[in-house]
Amino acid sequence: MSEQSRPVGAVVQGREVADFPEFAPEAARGRVRRVTVTGEEVLHRRNAEVPEHMLGGAELAGLIDDMFVTMYAAEGVGLAANQVGVDLRVFVYDCPDDEGVRHVGHVVNPVLDERDLDDPVVVEPEGCLSVPGPHADLGRAEHATVRGLDRDGQPVVVSGSGYFARCLQHETDHTLGRVYVDRLSARERKRVLKKMNEMANDVFARRKERAERLEQELSA
Repeated sequence: MSEQSRPVGAVVQGREVADFPEFAPEAARGRVRRVTVTGEEVLHRRNAEVPEHMLGGAELAGLIDDMFVTMYAAEGVGLAANQVGVDLRVFVYDCPDDEGVRHVGHVVNPVLDERDLDDPVVVEPEGCLSVPGPHADLGRAEHATVRGLDRDGQPVVVSGSGYFARCLQHETDHTLGRVYVDRLSARERKRVLKKMNEMANDVFARRKERAERLEQELSA
């Protein structure tokens, strides 16, 4: 999901912390990977559940590290594993809510709670790192709760409202093989993809420059 400004302070894995660095510590351990683009097969099918034997292991931890730094390099607030070409149901996030509270963490094998029918649907612009460039208006529930595991297999429950709720819904969609443009009308989807083709090269160039700067900053 595309970036907005990050506020000071954070709720990390659902727990409030008094202070938090500009970038999650995982990013310093990771390497930037290529972000997949809509149309690639791994983005358009339900991804595999993270198996129990991977929980607490170096492979999953390394993937999450790489996802954090890739998300920052691409100027995003959320990123799913299939967006770096990995067929696993996991996502990371560093996203503000509408009250300016910063939420940071990851969810393995996420399950989105069913929407309360009394919860309003809010239509706002939405973007995606795998649809480089354009945004489109899309309705999402005002509140969202996602349940899953952390990298060590401990239960995680993450709830949010406003923009953060949109992020949780957007990223869980990714793990189920849905890109936000799949929720648009055929006409609007065609418009967005046409705009993406016009904008993509500039976006890729900016990401490359940012990745190089970020690598230097994190290694300093």
